[in-house]
Amino acid sequence: MTANGNREFWDAARHLVRYGGAFDQVIIQRASGSHLYDADGRAILDFTSGQMSMLVGHNHPRITETIQRQAAETVHLFSGMLSWPVVSFAQRLAGLAPGLDRVLLLSTGAESNEAAIRMAKLVTGKHEIVAFSKSWHGMTNAAASATYSAGRKGYGPVAVGSLAIPAPNTYRPRFLDSDGNLDWRTELDDSFAMVDAQSTGSLAAFIAEPILSSGGILELPPGYLAALKEKCRERGMLLILDEAQTGLGRTGDMFAFQRDGVTPDILTLSKTIGAGLPLAAVLTSAEIEERAHERGFLFYTTHVSDPLPAAVGLTVLDIVEEEQLVARARRMGALLFEGLNALKQRFDCVGDVRGRGMMAGVEIVSDRRDRLPDHETGARISAEALRRGLSMNIVRLPGMGGVFRLAPPLTMSEAELERGLGLMAEAIESTVSPA
Repeated sequence: MTANGNREFWDAARHLVRYGGAFDQVIIQRASGSHLYDADGRAILDFTSGQMSMLVGHNHPRITETIQRQAAETVHLFSGMLSWPVVSFAQRLAGLAPGLDRVLLLSTGAESNEAAIRMAKLVTGKHEIVAFSKSWHGMTNAAASATYSAGRKGYGPVAVGSLAIPAPNTYRPRFLDSDGNLDWRTELDDSFAMVDAQSTGSLAAFIAEPILSSGGILELPPGYLAALKEKCRERGMLLILDEAQTGLGRTGDMFAFQRDGVTPDILTLSKTIGAGLPLAAVLTSAEIEERAHERGFLFYTTHVSDPLPAAVGLTVLDIVEEEQLVARARRMGALLFEGLNALKQRFDCVGDVRGRGMMAGVEIVSDRRDRLPDHETGARISAEALRRGLSMNIVRLPGMGGVFRLAPPLTMSEAELERGLGLMAEAIESTVSPA
C-alpha cells in the first residue's frame, strides 16, 4: 500500500469534523515554492497558493528564517502590550495605503471583517449592512450575516439589518446596454432603489470584495467602485473593502481598489499578508479611528497584536517590495490570461475567462450559447488535474456552477506557469474527450 493509501491515516481522519466539501484524497507531506509534495514524494503544482494565502510561495526561506528568529524572542503577549514587530508592521501598512493610517492587527479575514463592521456601526450609530449577493466575508456572526454565496440555510436568524444587492456579472448581465453588454450603472441604481425600499433608515456600511472570489471571480467593472462609494456617501454609509485575496499585489496593483482611484473608509486584509500564518488587518482613517475610540470601540481578542505573525507580515512586505512582485503579477498575469484564453478557444466547455493580474476565474459550462454552468464536469476536471499533478480550486457552491479560482504564487516561474496551463489542458481534454 502506498503512503497516500495509508489506511491508518484515513482512519484517523474520520475524527475530523467535516467543515465544507470532501477532503482531497491525498496526504500532503511538505511544501516548497510553487509545489506541494504528497506522502509518496510526488510534486503537485499549486495554482491556488494554498487557501489563496501563499502569495510569496510555500516556505519562502526568508519567512522560515523570520519565524525561527521571532519564535526565539516572543510569540504572544497580553493584548494590552505592544512590540516592535506590531508597531513596525502597522507603520508599513499605513504607508502603502495613504489615508488609511490607523491599523488593527488580528488573526483571520472573518475576524477583520467582524471588527470593521462593528466599527462602522459604532461610528455611524446605525446598524444596517449591505453586501453583494455572491459575497463571502467569513463565518463569524456579522461577517456570516454579510455572506450570501453559501452557509445561510439552517442556522437561524442572521444579524438584524442584513441586506444584499445583486453582484455585477459581465458574463450573465441582468441589465444590457445598447451594445448588449452589462449596464452596471442601471443595475446599481436599481439595486440601491431596492436597498432604500428595505432600509429602516439605519444604513451603516456596504462591505464588498473588489473581485468576488467564492462568487466565481466576479470583478467589479471599471467605474463601479467609484459609483458605489458615491451611493454610500449620499446615504451616510461607510464603504468597507475586503481585500483578503486581492491585497498586496495579486491584481497587479498593491491593492485592487487603487486601479479605480477610490479609497475605502475601512480596508480589511488577511490571507496574502501572513504567508500562511493567521494574520489579518483592519485599516481606517485617523478621523474614523478617533471617533470609534471616543465612542468606546472594543475588540479585544486573545491574539490581537501578536508579535510573531506581525514579524512575518513585515517580511512579506519586504519580499513583495524587493522581488518587485506587484509588477511581476502584471507580467505573469498577462501570460496566465493568454494561456487561459487559448484554452477557451480550444475547448467548448470553457465558457468564460475573467479576473485580473494573477487572479483568474475559468467557468465551465455545458452550453456556451445558453451559458449553462456545469459544476459536475468542473469537478471531474479538478480531480483529473490533481491526479496529473495540478491543484486547482473550483467553486462547488450550489447555484455557482463550476468556476476554477486560479491564484498562483506571485513567485511562480514562467516555466511552472506554462506547465500548469499544460496540465490544465490535459485534464480538460481527458475529461471532455476521453481516449
